[in-house]
Amino acid sequence: MNVMKQSVPRVLAVVVLALMSGVAACSKPPAPSKPPVPVTVATAERGIAPYRVNANGIVEPLQAVSVQSQVGGVLKSVLFREGDEVKVGQVLFEIDPIPYRAALQQVQAVLERDRAQYENAKRDADRYAALAQRDFVTRSQADQALSNAAALKAVLASDEANVATAQFNLDNATVRAPVAGKTGSLLVRLGNLVRPGASTPLVVINQIHPILVRFSVPERELALVQQYSRGGALKAFAMVGVGSATKAIEGALSFVDNGVDTTTGSVTLKAKFQNDENLLWPGQFVPAQLELFVQNSAVLVPSAAIQTGQDGLFVFVLDKDGKAQMQPVTAGRAVGDRSVIDAGLSGGEQVVVDGQSRLSVGAKVEVKTGTAKTEGKANAKSDAKLKGGAK
Repeated sequence: MNVMKQSVPRVLAVVVLALMSGVAACSKPPAPSKPPVPVTVATAERGIAPYRVNANGIVEPLQAVSVQSQVGGVLKSVLFREGDEVKVGQVLFEIDPIPYRAALQQVQAVLERDRAQYENAKRDADRYAALAQRDFVTRSQADQALSNAAALKAVLASDEANVATAQFNLDNATVRAPVAGKTGSLLVRLGNLVRPGASTPLVVINQIHPILVRFSVPERELALVQQYSRGGALKAFAMVGVGSATKAIEGALSFVDNGVDTTTGSVTLKAKFQNDENLLWPGQFVPAQLELFVQNSAVLVPSAAIQTGQDGLFVFVLDKDGKAQMQPVTAGRAVGDRSVIDAGLSGGEQVVVDGQSRLSVGAKVEVKTGTAKTEGKANAKSDAKLKGGAK
């Protein structure tokens, strides 16, 4: 009996403790929900998406002329400074003209003497012809007079050719610019004896307005180049650094080579640029782009928004509740820092461009302040570049 009396309180104590534990368990607060994930978003927009072929180009002058003298003599004067822009026909050099002027005067004197002799012989021939008709002189004498006149006429023609040659030599003692362009280093100095056909030119002139950029595209792009160039000259762009920025200079395709380089499997093209600001310089290496066509209403998203999963490409989009959802997409070509979405988006969706590594499907997100404004400015700049040559 005593044992039973002692065990009852113990049982009651155990029951009380169990009840207190249950009450405590029921009063425990629920586990806190996960905080929103901070992300950066951008809007999937519809815009222009040009199809451009990228290449590495080298700048070439439209013409490069090595100026040489056509006559020999001492270089008397240089009438330009190295690096000057010169016009067609501008005087560059003067070679000592004295021997050529004297030679011209000499042949001119011979010409005048032979002209007087010819005119006298012609009058004699006319008189002898009239006298022969009246039998005052023989026909043989008349023919001899006519022959003398004809011979002197030929001598006169030779003299006129000699005068033209002497005048040519005198004129070429003054060396003029054959093309407009920019002069290089002076290769023959004042006082030197110059000769026609010398291995060293007097100066080299590069025509840089307009100027060419030569580049190559893969053989597989040749059919598209031929197809779209039938509608007119294709746009070309050269990317030039201006300070810390890059400027796209617009030009036009001017040349397609007539064969494929079998060693590289590429086709050489040339584009012409007006180069009004002198940003393109002969020998300069520049990135070049050839625009084949433009897609006017393409869906564009920042390339950073596109992720690769087990099932392919996808982007995180925000639903109406502000939660992240995975959207499979088909991505096309890159256009600057954005990519064309061929399927999966229709435009207007909010896509996550930063913070995807912490996201899961259905996760709530916190959009960073100022994202939309920043993205809008970036997209505006990108569109300006696509429209042909913004800074």
